[in-house]
Amino acid sequence: MKMRPIITICMAAALVGCKDILEKTDLSAFNEEQVFNDSLLARAYVDYIYDQNLPVWPTGDFLKCTDEIAGETRFFEGTVQLNTVADFGTAVNATNNYGKIRSINQFLLKLPEGALSERYKKELLAQTTFFRAHRYYDLVRLYGGVPIVLDPLEGVGNDAKEDAAYPRSTTSESIAQIVKDLDYSIANLPGRWSNVNDWGRITNGAAAAYKGRILLNWASPQFNPGDLTDRWQAAYDANKQAIELLSANGFKLHTSFKNLWFEEANNPEAVWVTCYNNKVGDQISKNQGWDNSTRPSYLGTSGGSNQPTWEITQAFPMKNGKKISETGSGYSEKLFYKNRDPRFNETIAFNGAIWHINGNTNYRLWTYLVDNKTVEPKATTSGFYLRKAIDPNLASGAVLNSGNDWIELRYAEVLLNAAEAATGINKLDEAYQHLTAIRKRAGIEAGADGLYGLKPAMSRAEMFEAVLFERQIELAFEGKRFWDLRRWKKFETVLNGKRRNGVDVKLRTTAISAAEFAAQRDGMNLDSAYSKYFEIAPRVLDTKYAIKWLPEYYYFAIPPAALVNNPKLVQTNGWPSGTFDPLK
Repeated sequence: MKMRPIITICMAAALVGCKDILEKTDLSAFNEEQVFNDSLLARAYVDYIYDQNLPVWPTGDFLKCTDEIAGETRFFEGTVQLNTVADFGTAVNATNNYGKIRSINQFLLKLPEGALSERYKKELLAQTTFFRAHRYYDLVRLYGGVPIVLDPLEGVGNDAKEDAAYPRSTTSESIAQIVKDLDYSIANLPGRWSNVNDWGRITNGAAAAYKGRILLNWASPQFNPGDLTDRWQAAYDANKQAIELLSANGFKLHTSFKNLWFEEANNPEAVWVTCYNNKVGDQISKNQGWDNSTRPSYLGTSGGSNQPTWEITQAFPMKNGKKISETGSGYSEKLFYKNRDPRFNETIAFNGAIWHINGNTNYRLWTYLVDNKTVEPKATTSGFYLRKAIDPNLASGAVLNSGNDWIELRYAEVLLNAAEAATGINKLDEAYQHLTAIRKRAGIEAGADGLYGLKPAMSRAEMFEAVLFERQIELAFEGKRFWDLRRWKKFETVLNGKRRNGVDVKLRTTAISAAEFAAQRDGMNLDSAYSKYFEIAPRVLDTKYAIKWLPEYYYFAIPPAALVNNPKLVQTNGWPSGTFDPLK
């Protein structure tokens, strides 16, 4: 039989660790017989799948759709249209979900026919089924059930188009297929790759942890309004397996919440990681833009994005583990930064904070106003900056080429997922165990009862809230908050009708002149400076509208163009002419 060229892949980047990516291979120059019978070419195909499907540092509307940072977005303005969420796609290309799925399906179909060893085939197939599960989950969490296509479809001719018109599978069918793919990955991947250059490849623990995340979503109120116990049990079993596999292979909480972002190969907390490098000027450069876009612009190049709100700043508990609103917390709004959960200082950069940045261990950040004018070269919008995952030793001239890796799934999240699932089946002692482990690592005080500030003898409902609160703090700015609010259907109660705020920290020039304060500020005791010379005034950031999240946004509309392209598709309930029930 004449073999067709591999035309769906133009370039494949071989993945061999975070700092050293091999030369790219043009697979379009080879036919199927060559690719699927050659171990290096087959691996290059899988590396292309990695390159196409690995998650990146969080950006965009879904980062702004939280109480962490402010910014205009249709989702909070209440103006989402039928075609706003267009992840579904209408054509097969390398950049949309179904185009990526087609490349995956082609590999899954053709590799078994090749002459490679069965063990090596399973290893490659298992990495590929992981990413098919990932692509389908990316669709399901947006829309509910979607067409499940498991074979590469031809796209030429009317008959081929009709054959490719798949109806939407139910959400339960979609989840079942996702779980099936991940189970194959778990069964056929190593717990840890023996070659250090394979750091970043999916392990069986990563597949199990991702399955745990997905089944936790399936058990949450968005998909499980009836609170079905079997959903929570499945999530519990999946996360328990993940912890067992990961622990057996040396994965655990990093000793330092602050430094976990700056250790790459063999980072014990990095369960699923996207590798970057700091190479420049060649075809294998893969830099991340988080650092450059986030740090103050005058400490980098074009930074200043992702600025924390006053709401997330106030959300962090105290060092004794109590929320700032709790009796005995010791919180003072005047000294809002004092005696906070240590994660506060490693996440939020505030006026007067000592911030190790650009290699300067003693840099002091000043963002205050004098006569309503900032002392910064360019003012922060919210009054704060985000310091999480900002490399302290990266020189300003190298920020554009930051190579720090993105950790999509941390061991801490696995513990939080396990705590929530355990709560779902009333194993509250296990939930306490996981939460106290995270709080202990954070540096919260144990307290006389050893609960690190957690309320003793919590009910199931209280423990769910405690887990969600811990997720808000531990995973802040990691792109998880939006999905947590959505899967728990909390946008209406937490955010609707509200406006997010920043702060203005104003120097009281009636107490000290601007020049006199500037001359001595770097050596001044910060508590004294705030007590004597600063006033804090919350300032509204959402000036155009109060937040208005609508109920239909829990399952987005299939774009009209996709409905026209495939007449077998049915629109989602809650949208015009929608009859598809995403709860089935």
